[in-house]
Amino acid sequence: MSEEEVSLREHGPAVSVPLDAGTGQALAAAGVLRSATPDPARAGNWLLRAGSRVGAIRLPGGPVVRIMPKTPVTRLFFLLGFSLDPARAWHDSRKGTVDTGGHEDIVPALAHAVERQIDGALRQGVLRGYRTVEETALFVRGRVREADQVRRHFGRTPPVEISYDAYTADTAENRLLRAAVERLLRLPGVTSPVRRRLARQRVRLSGATPLVRGGELPRWQPSRLNSRYQPALRLAEAVLRGISPEHRPVDAAPLTVDGFLLDMNRLFEDFVTVGLREALRDHGLFARLQDPHHLDAAQRVGMRPDLVVHTGDGHTPVAVVDAKYKVEKADGLLNADLYQALAYATVLGLREAHLVYAAGREPLRVHEVRGTEVQLFQHSLDLSRPPGDLLAILEGLAGRLAGATPRP
Repeated sequence: MSEEEVSLREHGPAVSVPLDAGTGQALAAAGVLRSATPDPARAGNWLLRAGSRVGAIRLPGGPVVRIMPKTPVTRLFFLLGFSLDPARAWHDSRKGTVDTGGHEDIVPALAHAVERQIDGALRQGVLRGYRTVEETALFVRGRVREADQVRRHFGRTPPVEISYDAYTADTAENRLLRAAVERLLRLPGVTSPVRRRLARQRVRLSGATPLVRGGELPRWQPSRLNSRYQPALRLAEAVLRGISPEHRPVDAAPLTVDGFLLDMNRLFEDFVTVGLREALRDHGLFARLQDPHHLDAAQRVGMRPDLVVHTGDGHTPVAVVDAKYKVEKADGLLNADLYQALAYATVLGLREAHLVYAAGREPLRVHEVRGTEVQLFQHSLDLSRPPGDLLAILEGLAGRLAGATPRP
């Protein structure tokens, strides 16, 4: 019997869903939706409205909630793939960087993509590496941990406290891949063929220790030895950082909402800022993401632009950019954003500031601020365009930023 499902649309209308009060309250507090409120027209129902998070979550004892994105899934995964690995995307912009298998829902597409990447990573065998092992044994292997031997056994042997380097498949890379596979197998909506392939990959990765749920992810460093693993590792980390919030209402057990959600606000911001950072390198400029500054001289009011462009030495700001996953208002203006951009330009001593939107009525709108030399630019980046066009637009904007000069 299939699970009950509720379909929502990114920033779409609310849908009435039967939920018990505890689950509804916990869901409202978890922040995975734009809003969750009791339905005044239907007792026992809650009105669920999606925001910028898209994907699927399973409510305990309740339905599977699917949130469909406005952006086509293939384009969404291009943005994700680019943000994770921009170097590959620049060279393969015609088809993007993530194979979604033709799926139109996020979770099935993600499961297919991860399984294909892991299969490619393991094609030459499971990566092995040296790992320091400390254990109690009946014979000496490696070196004796003398301090532990005296403290635990008063110097008597056996047993003996030893430490040695083991050549094993239990590496950080394999632990990450195994954890991603196991996470995907728990998600709703993964198709049966992909589930079977994921189960096969889990067997291949059985030599890796399972991760403790809620713990920190193992750290790995890119190297020549793990180069074939790197695309799969980046995608696996995206899976494991997908949301699974826990909220404890008053006098109730914790509610675990299991699933995978992408925050379109963050995804769009990452795509724009990472893309501009890469393109600006060709102009000899250095870009800082989430660059911290202060609005006031006393440094009490913080501000953190999405991207600040500096000269090659990293000392002098030459341009500032903020990415906004918003739809233009009827009058074409977003006044609060313009005030924010003006504050950035003022503090950094710039002649111009740039806002990049995911949609707009015009490709470019320019505002000259009265009484100053400052110009505010509003750019529109249509996500429905092909990947190559999107990257070309970012390259053009990078050229514009490279030509900007600070106020004397």
